[in-house]
Amino acid sequence: MARGPQRERGGRDREERDSEFTDKLVHINRVAKVVKGGKRFGFAALVVVGDLKGRVGFGHGKAREVPEAIRKATEAAKRNLLRVPLRDARTLHHDTVGRHGSGKVILRSAPAGTGIIAGGAMRAVFEMVGVHDVVAKSMGSTNPYNVVRATFDALKAQENPRGVAARRNKKVSDIVSRRRDGSAIDAGVEV
Repeated sequence: MARGPQRERGGRDREERDSEFTDKLVHINRVAKVVKGGKRFGFAALVVVGDLKGRVGFGHGKAREVPEAIRKATEAAKRNLLRVPLRDARTLHHDTVGRHGSGKVILRSAPAGTGIIAGGAMRAVFEMVGVHDVVAKSMGSTNPYNVVRATFDALKAQENPRGVAARRNKKVSDIVSRRRDGSAIDAGVEV
């Protein structure tokens, strides 16, 4: 039985699903293995994929050739997708802090027109999520793997006000009081 792209389970649907994602290479690392005859070089790639509408994932791939490493990382990223709730399809709902190892990031929602104010690895994640306005700061480790994982840790903490209101048996207007400078202020928490 021939197993081409159309014969594969979900063939055409899988191709259409994959085409909705865009990917961005964040970092590529050349690694060497010392063997009897010299050095064998390999490559490790860190890739972020997203649909620009709130779904994002990252992956890590290693291979002897760069394109193969990127392909493996992209496949890994598509298997680990995260849905991020966005406010007005342009910014985050609230400020969050994320940590991974010695990497720490602070994400803040921003008013329209601010743009993405973030450094290298975090900028790639925000572009793939579809965030247009955000202010972010990376502290501690500058290793792109730690920064990306810390950013994902912060994005996992993002919550939709509607979901919070349902969980606390309140109205959405009770949860989100007046918005100042484009950021949401929780009714029970001071800034």
